[in-house]
Amino acid sequence: MIIKARKIPSYRLHKPTGQAVVRLDGRDFYLGKHGSEGSHEAYRRRIAEWLTHGPVVAPSEPDSSGGGIPLTVNDLILAYWHHAEVYYQSPDGTPSSEPEKIKLALRPLKRIYGSTPARDFGPKALKSVRQVMVDGGLCRRTINQRVALIVRLFRFAVESEFAPASLHHALKAVPGLRSGRSGAKESRTIKPVSSDRVDATLPHLSRQLRAVVELQRLTGMRSGEVLSMRSMDVDTIDDVWEYVPERHKTAHHGKKRRIFLGPRAQEIVRAWLREDPAEYLFQPVEAQREFHSERRKNRKTPLTPSQRARTRKARPRKAPGDRYDSRAYAHAIARACDRAFLHSTLSKVRAKDLSIEQRAELKEWRRLQRWHPHQLRHSAATQLRKEFGLDVARVVLGHTSPAVTETYAEVDREKAVRAMKLIG
Repeated sequence: MIIKARKIPSYRLHKPTGQAVVRLDGRDFYLGKHGSEGSHEAYRRRIAEWLTHGPVVAPSEPDSSGGGIPLTVNDLILAYWHHAEVYYQSPDGTPSSEPEKIKLALRPLKRIYGSTPARDFGPKALKSVRQVMVDGGLCRRTINQRVALIVRLFRFAVESEFAPASLHHALKAVPGLRSGRSGAKESRTIKPVSSDRVDATLPHLSRQLRAVVELQRLTGMRSGEVLSMRSMDVDTIDDVWEYVPERHKTAHHGKKRRIFLGPRAQEIVRAWLREDPAEYLFQPVEAQREFHSERRKNRKTPLTPSQRARTRKARPRKAPGDRYDSRAYAHAIARACDRAFLHSTLSKVRAKDLSIEQRAELKEWRRLQRWHPHQLRHSAATQLRKEFGLDVARVVLGHTSPAVTETYAEVDREKAVRAMKLIG
């Protein structure tokens, strides 16, 4: 049996009243003044609920208790955002990546239910927001993480006495999406990256990021840990150096992360140690200066008068900072992969001359050729476990539980084959 996709009812003008209206299952629902942002939001909310839950019930009667204007979801998001900006930062005032995750999670909630009274946001509404994420192509694990952040928002509302405790309790009753039972796509399993692929990419990275890649695959550090290295954080007294990052993933749990640097890692780090111990070792501003210097040296034509007269902006919008962040690092590797692994035909064609189908083919080709910095950690974990065992790999990677290390280390197939050859 073929199931036809439901046709989305349109946003229309009701001429006699000047209101926006949408017809769902034979009933008209008025959305407010036509063309207003509030009416568009109400339209998106109605459509999301209709697609998720089927026929829409009549709207409830307005509250006549005289309790004043109810707190909306937008009000709650604003209050939570002020809290998150202060709460999710390191002792030196540097923000963590958590606020960005919160922003992405709350975006569909704000878009669909922003003007809804917070007390009226229940499990059905949460499922509607979740369905929007599914329809947007997000993978199941990401959706579950973002829904959990939305539930955390309402926990904040309860503890701040903005909402009744029953609201948070009701939202917690919504189970996470299950594998194979949700319609959401599954995320790809992160695999180690081969040394050959890394070596082919290195020539297309800056001198700074080449050092970062080499150091990360030797030590198994997280991207944020290697990018935030400073001279003052590295103890160079013993034969094996010890690096204690100021900020790391489990610092808020009161745990200390110790990273050990052997002779090969020491050779890399020694070349980047700074006179000012508080400076970061790997600096994008330095990489940019070297890039422009190299371009000027290799220039074959003289500068034009307009180029000579050009002055740099005093405050450019995107000036390089004193350290890389993990996102910029991953983006640089993705671009380097695009240069290192060329499509046999399409990479030679100018972008503006590619057809829609060719662009899609080239995009998919590049996606398959790219590797992510986190794969370097998986590669190090696999090698450590293979040569020294799970306990050593756990300590080097900074894991508390061996079960976490298991997810990073690929099972050694040769050992399994050898064992079954003896006993199987």
